[in-house]
Amino acid sequence: MDRRRVVFVVFEGFQPLDLVGPHEVFLHADHLAGGYDCRVLAPRPGPVRTYAGLPVHAEYGVAELDPTDVDTLVVAGGRGVDEARHDRELTGWIAAAGAGARRVASVCSGAFLLAAAGLIDGRRVTTHWARADQLAREHPEVRVDRDPIFVRDGRVWTSAGVTAGMDLALALVEDDLGREVAHAVAQRLVLFLRRPGSQAQFSVAMSTPAPSTDPIRAAVAAVHADPAARHGIAELADRAGLSPRHLQRRFTAELGVPPAAYVERVRVETAQRALAEGDETVDAIARRCGLGTAETLRRVFHRHLGVAPSDYRDRFRSTGTPTHRESQ
Repeated sequence: MDRRRVVFVVFEGFQPLDLVGPHEVFLHADHLAGGYDCRVLAPRPGPVRTYAGLPVHAEYGVAELDPTDVDTLVVAGGRGVDEARHDRELTGWIAAAGAGARRVASVCSGAFLLAAAGLIDGRRVTTHWARADQLAREHPEVRVDRDPIFVRDGRVWTSAGVTAGMDLALALVEDDLGREVAHAVAQRLVLFLRRPGSQAQFSVAMSTPAPSTDPIRAAVAAVHADPAARHGIAELADRAGLSPRHLQRRFTAELGVPPAAYVERVRVETAQRALAEGDETVDAIARRCGLGTAETLRRVFHRHLGVAPSDYRDRFRSTGTPTHRESQ
């Protein structure tokens, strides 16, 4: 089997997990099935400091590695990207490598380097949630999707921050070597098979502001305590001790979403966990999560995640006894 050359690009001030996480995925895939030749490149060979000061050794600099001999290009992100994207020698090498590579990928704010190299013009991409608005503002030629963990647009793959790079790398391995190899790598690294790229970067509790008043906190707590209960505007208003109209206004002002949308998102997340962790039927999960029927669950899943519940279960769960990691 021909070995595919995977080149990881780093720079001073990069995020170490953007390199180490995906590198481990490809390395384990190579140990299991062969097929990968992993190399780390920086502007110059030698020690490269991460943003936290941890030194990492780059085997190659841009003068030592032929940019035309790259199968998969993976560009890390991190605080140092703001300076690195103005390094013409580095962005020139990335542009040359990306032009001929079978696949081009970025982790986190590495998307800024791809943009500087002209590799994502007109593409749909994602990046770390904290840098998404900046990327969209500075590169209007790029279609930035702020929500997903990772996005594939043709041969260009981009991911959200930090641990999302491992989900991206697992997807790349699955694309090359099949689901069984990707699953075996995930088991070795104590990960889920992989989160679907369409899964949001944050849970609903993390992606909305914390309630600032006791009445809204009471309403939110009731939703999380029993997602399947009746959580219409009248019921939530009663729990909050407010009129329905007042509850609607206060809830939306404090959390940024109306009550009905918040309830639906909590129910979807509850269904996601049930699909990933258990063997209940889709009908049973729909009832337990407050979504009523399997058809309602399918419609809601397509609207929020772009996949069917059965597809989500197939891609997200691991066989045997699952081991979990938190979403980032």
